[in-house]
Amino acid sequence: MTALDDKLLGEKLQYYYSSSEGEDEDSEKEDKEGESSIPEGVGEVELCSDGSAVNTGPKGVINDWRRFKQLETEQRQEQRREMERLIKKLSMTCRSHLDEETDKQKQKELQEKINGKMTLQEYNMIHNDEDDEEFLQRYRKQRMEEMRQQLYSGQQFKQVFEITSGEAFLDTVDKEHKSTLIMIHIYEEDIPGTESLNGCMICLATEYPTVKFCRVKSSLIGASARFTNNALPALLVYKAGELIGNFVRITDQLGEDFFAVDLEAFLQECGLLPEKDLVLLTSIRNPSACYSEDSDLEID
Repeated sequence: MTALDDKLLGEKLQYYYSSSEGEDEDSEKEDKEGESSIPEGVGEVELCSDGSAVNTGPKGVINDWRRFKQLETEQRQEQRREMERLIKKLSMTCRSHLDEETDKQKQKELQEKINGKMTLQEYNMIHNDEDDEEFLQRYRKQRMEEMRQQLYSGQQFKQVFEITSGEAFLDTVDKEHKSTLIMIHIYEEDIPGTESLNGCMICLATEYPTVKFCRVKSSLIGASARFTNNALPALLVYKAGELIGNFVRITDQLGEDFFAVDLEAFLQECGLLPEKDLVLLTSIRNPSACYSEDSDLEID
């Protein structure tokens, strides 16, 4: 039957269309198109030893390069952070050392200020946070030591010297050591206040042994009668050959009857007496302190 059909159809077989044949052709065409749509070099896949796939094509190389650059950037950032931590650590160490040096400098400045007779006001301006009482104790101790050294260093006089001539007067003023304070009482007998000033100088000579107390009659230094009658008793203060205190008729300030404490307070007020160590000194109100066996004068 099949052969008969073929004969009847004859040459028309070549024009016969089978649905199955069309499907086969379509599938073959799709396979060819699918193969042509795959980019070159993309399908190349290799397997690692652990079974994972590794893309060795161009895209894989690009991805590997990007991953490498990312790791490189992260490494640089980590190095930068490590460097910053190191710089911070070193800077903290440097600051600590600088703080120690600053503290040492402050202590040095404090000692220099104390040695230079620093006032409490100056100290408070620099160190407001330090305890005032503790500072005052240290300052008093330092000043006591300085005054003790000043009071008991160099020549000690401890008496009132009588000047017997004009030449001796000049020698006393000009030839004494430049650091020595000299107080000279110019007097004449029976002048009001002369006796009080003599007694005060005897007392002060024992209290201020580094001060040279002297007295001289006005007639021995060529003073005029007018000076004698109007300016006595007079107290002259010299240092390094220069007249730094001149008190004529001192009774106008102290009266005719005065005591050593009055004269001392007056001279201290004028800044003409050195500071004395209150711990080592005896009271000038004590009569025994107003007498010296080496003195040329006695109190009646």
